Amino acid sequence: MGAFVGVNLKGDVSSTLFFSYIFNSLEYKDLIPAIVKTFFFGFAIGLIGCYKGYYSDKGTEGVGKAANSAVVFASLTVFIIDMIAVQITSLLNY
Repeated sequence: MGAFVGVNLKGDVSSTLFFSYIFNSLEYKDLIPAIVKTFFFGFAIGLIGCYKGYYSDKGTEGVGKAANSAVVFASLTVFIIDMIAVQITSLLNY
């Protein structure tokens, strides 16, 4: 939807034409990296959240700090996993 809005900011393209062109040019191999990355992102976020929550300090302040730390560390980890996945995908010539 973001691409459709972006295209319509500069011109007037019908939704039927836009989505038919997108789905005609989309191939199965375009979806594989996205599905694989989703699995690794979810695994990393869950693992980091559980680790930080388990080892948090007692009380609401400790839980808040652990949650903040988990969000920051998980965001950084997702960014790194995405960089690695892009490099592997380009090596495999997808």
